[in-house]
Amino acid sequence: MVLNRCGVTVALLVLIVLSVIVVASRQESTLNNGRHDFQEELVIRPLQSGDIYASFQFRTLWEADFFGGNKVSHYRLFPKSLGQVISKFSVRELHISLTQGYWRTMQWGQPYQPSPPGAELWVWFQDSVTDVDGTWSELTNVLSGIFCASLTFDSINSIQPSASFKPLGIGNVTDHRFLRYATLPRETVCTENLTPWKKLLPCGSKAGLAVLLKSEKLFHSSFHSQAVHIRPVCQDAQCATTSWELIQTLNVVFDLYVSGQGKREWSLFKMFSRTLTEACPLASSSKIYVDVSDNSEGEDFVLSPATPLLRQVVVLGDRRTFSVYDLTQKSTFGATSSLNLLIRWKSSDAHMRPLLHAERYVAGYRLQSGEFHTLIYNNHPYRSFPVLLLDLVPWYLRLYIHTLSVTSKGKTNKPSYIHYEPSKDRVKPHTLEMLVQLPPNSVTEVTVHFDRILLKWTEYPPDPNHGFYVGSSVVSSLVPSIVTRDTNATHECPLFNSFFPSKEESSYFVRLYTEPLLVNLPTPDFSMPYNVICLTCTAVAVGYGSLFNLLTRNFQIGEPRPGVAKRIANIIRRMRGVPPL
Repeated sequence: MVLNRCGVTVALLVLIVLSVIVVASRQESTLNNGRHDFQEELVIRPLQSGDIYASFQFRTLWEADFFGGNKVSHYRLFPKSLGQVISKFSVRELHISLTQGYWRTMQWGQPYQPSPPGAELWVWFQDSVTDVDGTWSELTNVLSGIFCASLTFDSINSIQPSASFKPLGIGNVTDHRFLRYATLPRETVCTENLTPWKKLLPCGSKAGLAVLLKSEKLFHSSFHSQAVHIRPVCQDAQCATTSWELIQTLNVVFDLYVSGQGKREWSLFKMFSRTLTEACPLASSSKIYVDVSDNSEGEDFVLSPATPLLRQVVVLGDRRTFSVYDLTQKSTFGATSSLNLLIRWKSSDAHMRPLLHAERYVAGYRLQSGEFHTLIYNNHPYRSFPVLLLDLVPWYLRLYIHTLSVTSKGKTNKPSYIHYEPSKDRVKPHTLEMLVQLPPNSVTEVTVHFDRILLKWTEYPPDPNHGFYVGSSVVSSLVPSIVTRDTNATHECPLFNSFFPSKEESSYFVRLYTEPLLVNLPTPDFSMPYNVICLTCTAVAVGYGSLFNLLTRNFQIGEPRPGVAKRIANIIRRMRGVPPL
């Protein structure tokens, strides 16, 4: 009986201790985690060229204080890998994109989330970071492991822009010393990059809109871009409470003649080989938006199944109308419990003219010198506006800044602001920023001369005759808006319309990327060393091998073998006991 009472007492004590631990862990989890919110949406925009543009956006909000020095150990919806990155490296903002293909602005219009071909990364660190370069190097190595990419963003590829990349979230860190920006235009994007990106989602690819993210269909397209944006944002208008915002975007353009088999007919199953059956259980909002602005009376295309939910949103300075499908409502899926949107076109394609467009190319026919030409188009009929141009040029191209010329309508257009940092060989690239005023309905040309240099033979890539890539130019501007936008209702707008903040109601922010350039450098004839090596190896093998053979071989004098008759005679003589001949 005594033993039984002791066992019951110990069991009760264990239960009490466990209950205290559970309550404490729940309280700690509540304090550290705060409130979470997850939203997902898909925007489908039929393009006038007959292609289809699909833009996924997943937004996760998390109330956590990394700036106060508090250690966060409990994660629910926010991915732990990114939370540890923010805490360890004192990151205030992080923006990374991996893109395959080039966005054709003149055919497709402006994208919701612009990104250059290849890889792009720009990070704002907190002002408490003392060694920014060392922290940047460690951060790029960690991000390479998270996204399975070779993000070799060392000092040779990174710069410190002075005005082009301002913080998108809250905070007063505006010193460009805490900003790092880098691009890799030759970075290849494949399934290995998409898989870890999908694992950052709360539901993964098991439910919700992420079910449509099928690799073989997404990469069989004209344009594919995936990005991750992390920044602190305000929870209310007074900014009494702040949260960390994680936005994962995926933009893809399906080609009419490749994915659509030449037919102007699209559906979710044709684009992604799958249909939707449910929303993500952890999502507070899950919606699909289909742009029907140019199809008010159904003259251009037919959308089925039809929905009575319509919403007007000011997107990129223009008022657009969207058909809304709410996946959290059971009635959206109908009797089949499956949603497969179908878009069937009727009319022919048309031509688009965005208000702001930029192009870039290389001029010159020799391997000694050349010219960079950047064309910036202002298609507004009567409004002029300034643009901020950023160029990142590798160190092995010698820029002559005194040859910089800016012309508009045949006249010299003097920039109002120029920031130039010369390169250091094998240390950092050139940085050129300028603020240029674009006249209405004009083309502004920016030209600068450069020289090509001869690298060391160990610095050439395995395919030196292919050429060297130069990153895209970045054009940022506040473009005049056709309609006035209410900036006080930004929290009620869809996710795809509220990423870039704009304090002016009569304009909207636009960021463009030009084409990456392929520049040939003076390249030695690498076949000559190969021929010399082969000839030298052959001579050494023949000459030294023969000499070594003569010096190490043992020579012996062998007697000639006797004939048959002599051998028979010796056998007979041996039988008779007589010595052989």
